[in-house]
Amino acid sequence: MSQQIIVGKRQYDVLRVVAELNQVDVNTLASRVGVQPEDIMRDLAELANKGLLEVSTEQKTVYELTEYGERYLERGLPEEVSLRIFRKCLHTSVREFIECLANKAGLSKEDANVAFQILVRDGCLKVDRDGRAKLNDEVKCLGLREESAYLRYMLLTVENGLEPPQNVVEVLKKRRMISAKKKSVVLVKAKGDLKELISRNIIVPKQLLTVVLPSHYAQLEEAVVKKFDLSIPPPGLKPSLSHPFMEFIKQLREVLVAMGFEEVRGPHVEAEFWNFDVLFQPQDHPAREIHDTFFVVNKAVVDVPSEAFERVRRIHETGWKYSWDQSRALRLVLRTQCTAVSARTIYSRGGGEYRAFTIDRVFRPENLDAKHSMEFYQLDGIIVGRNVNFKHLLYFFKEFASALGIKEVWFKPGYFPFTEPSVEGYIKHPSLGWVEVFPGGIFRPEVMEMLGAKEYRAAAWGIGVDRLAMWFMGVDDIRELFARDLDLLRDMPRRPLPFFTGKASGRDVIVRPRPE
Repeated sequence: MSQQIIVGKRQYDVLRVVAELNQVDVNTLASRVGVQPEDIMRDLAELANKGLLEVSTEQKTVYELTEYGERYLERGLPEEVSLRIFRKCLHTSVREFIECLANKAGLSKEDANVAFQILVRDGCLKVDRDGRAKLNDEVKCLGLREESAYLRYMLLTVENGLEPPQNVVEVLKKRRMISAKKKSVVLVKAKGDLKELISRNIIVPKQLLTVVLPSHYAQLEEAVVKKFDLSIPPPGLKPSLSHPFMEFIKQLREVLVAMGFEEVRGPHVEAEFWNFDVLFQPQDHPAREIHDTFFVVNKAVVDVPSEAFERVRRIHETGWKYSWDQSRALRLVLRTQCTAVSARTIYSRGGGEYRAFTIDRVFRPENLDAKHSMEFYQLDGIIVGRNVNFKHLLYFFKEFASALGIKEVWFKPGYFPFTEPSVEGYIKHPSLGWVEVFPGGIFRPEVMEMLGAKEYRAAAWGIGVDRLAMWFMGVDDIRELFARDLDLLRDMPRRPLPFFTGKASGRDVIVRPRPE
């Protein structure tokens, strides 16, 4: 008989599961054994050292439920819920039908609209010439009911950590019910004929003692005292590192300070006076409505200089030909741009020759996608002087791009209410194509007059820091910059900007007239 291999009881349970499945990820393995994954990592190392297992790590795409997916799993898909009551809403206009779905099925307007479109798309409903919703095909309604139940079952599959068929994955992703992310997975594979070793009782489980007490003496024949295996390295602790996105922002600060700029700051909750009015943005501008701005309703006080009210009123009413409302200028918002900080800086310092910048968060009610977020970082800056002109702005963009290692920049004329002339600068992301990151211009004379620096000019910009970071780190989804996945964060590149390696030169930057 072959020499027996003595293992601990938990190690034996691990071997039995691996022998049964041949290959398994560590999370599934731990679940089958009834412990946490971290509890068996040492066991795996010891069993691998005995030649019984093979442990490896690979990158794997895993899927998670989004907010929509969690809601649909709990309550049912919009079309699934609507199929129960939609007959009560027939023979009404499309708008009335959607409102009826929302009211009777307890759906949001968005979900009710989605449900209506799917009911029509799949042939359950039709819209007649009078614009009224009518039943089209009862059989197709039944088919849609089965399909929606199947999709809901697939959501349950994702929640349980399993991967649906690829065609279903595409449907769930398109409907924003699941999201994909890369994750490091530890795989455990049987080595040799593990199943035969277990069946022939060559592998024998015994109680594993790591500390021997007097009470154990009577049990030593049925137990094994664990020996120190100095060939197995102890688990290492990874050093604490700053967030790679925060490191990138820190480097941007150092670049700007080295270029002669001074950092300034301003409040996140801002008065419309600083966020819009002193930037010569009319009070009826669409960007000042609720779909583009977060409004703050409380009794907070933001410092607004009363002596500037009449000057701002005069310039607005002369330039835009409307009656300027002082009370509206005092309303509070979450700042939509860091240009408000630049405006505060010019107002406090007045004329002169100086450069200033700020890197901080701004807030806009955007739809979250790969290139947009409701909260993001902006690098705002100004160059103030009597003879500052548009060439200074373009030269700054070129030198700044060089400091980041960007070799190609595409500029085109732009429009902003507070700058003239204005420009939009684009860089080429390897996955997303040409992305705008360098918007800027020369503050209009009206802005400089309202800020008390009428005899001076200012080049100003508001750079999208998140998009710059996506280019620099090779990230193609802005949401990854704020991810909580430690494996993903550790894999993000950490390298110095060319500015700090002595390789940056504005002469290396190609300015393209238009993208390919």
